[in-house]
Amino acid sequence: MEASCGKEVCAMADKLKNGYRIFARHHKVEPGKKLSIKQVKRSAGAALRLEGVNVPCEVSVVITNDAEIRKINREFREVDAPTDVLSFPMHTLVPGRFEAPKGADTPQTGVLLLGDIVISAERVHEQARAYGHSIERETAYLTVHSVLHLLGYDHTDEADDKKKMRAREEEIYGELVKIH
Repeated sequence: MEASCGKEVCAMADKLKNGYRIFARHHKVEPGKKLSIKQVKRSAGAALRLEGVNVPCEVSVVITNDAEIRKINREFREVDAPTDVLSFPMHTLVPGRFEAPKGADTPQTGVLLLGDIVISAERVHEQARAYGHSIERETAYLTVHSVLHLLGYDHTDEADDKKKMRAREEEIYGELVKIH
């Protein structure tokens, strides 16, 4: 992926009063398929806050197309297909009990790097249409979903873990709707 981007495709992190830095940008997304960077940042920030993340931290989000996310999926998961979202956590955390790993913050900044998120704008549009959701709702849902992965949640166990994660996603989304 490109190391830099222009104003029209890149929205750099806003330092929020809670200490979260959320970097988000578009990469190879058609103009009519772009997602709201503001919605991504708002959703990620809400998930971090509601999960009790109480240290300065950073999350990087790239919004791309199906072809690009397929390449990443193939490279890192050995799955040769596009997907809606990929999460790359920097730490192994316990879901629902955030505790910053000791010594894991960046020495120069004191900021904990939580990980990276990649979202397919094409999947967001298709899933919103398929589920009867707005683009904003699907963007928020997938952002929250991915942040929960960064914080240790998983759904490989299709029973308990998936139920817990889905319930938490809906709780956070419900709070997000109340806030905005």
